[in-house]
Amino acid sequence: MLYSTGCKGGQAPAVTNEGAAEPSQPAAPAEPATPTAGGIATEEVSYKAGQTTLKGFLAYPKGASGLPGILIVHEWWGHNDYVRGRARQLAELGYAALALDMYGDGKQAAHPDDAKRFMMEVISNMEQGVARFEAAAQLLANHASTDPQKLSAIGYCFGGAVVLHMARIGMDLDVVASFHGNLATQTPAKKAAVKAKLLVAHGAEDPFVSAEEVAAFKKEMAAAGADLTFIAYPGAKHGFTNPDATALGEKL
Repeated sequence: MLYSTGCKGGQAPAVTNEGAAEPSQPAAPAEPATPTAGGIATEEVSYKAGQTTLKGFLAYPKGASGLPGILIVHEWWGHNDYVRGRARQLAELGYAALALDMYGDGKQAAHPDDAKRFMMEVISNMEQGVARFEAAAQLLANHASTDPQKLSAIGYCFGGAVVLHMARIGMDLDVVASFHGNLATQTPAKKAAVKAKLLVAHGAEDPFVSAEEVAAFKKEMAAAGADLTFIAYPGAKHGFTNPDATALGEKL
């Protein structure tokens, strides 16, 4: 299992966002890229994991090569305009960024019930989930814009939990950053297993992540010897990076 209780008993992870503090940019690898002045290129990409066709969105500076690559994992709503916008932002900063697809066929949820169902299909079969993430990583590594030795991953909400899972199992990534992701797990990291540097951006008032879970996560990472930066934003609730979080939360 990716984490023990899904999104807290099936509650939607998009809630009101009043008083939230938002980081000015998505997390990026420790080695800085060069901001692009020549514009960005974008591609609709299709790839497969097993029998499942996955649809992603790739953005990168025009004509560039050898760039650090960043995988972006969507919220439980699916592969939508929010993660595509993050891919564009990262490309503008000089990275090759792939907004990937964990659900298949670029599926998006219009209602929390659908989002929960799509998410649980992945969480209940994380072997398949890992295969989908690895397929995206392979696509990005093989792209002409990317240095395959410099891959990182960021994720939001469900996506944050996904990228932390990949770090826990020892995937070879430079940086893993979780934004308002679930921190609990049934597969804690083993000592020295975490290769990536970790950034966790957490809403201090997130109702879906308890103080006990935060403490347990920090203890887990310390025991594993992980390089962790943990930032709790005062007053921020769940979904604090997404400007549409309040409107989505009203669907509850």
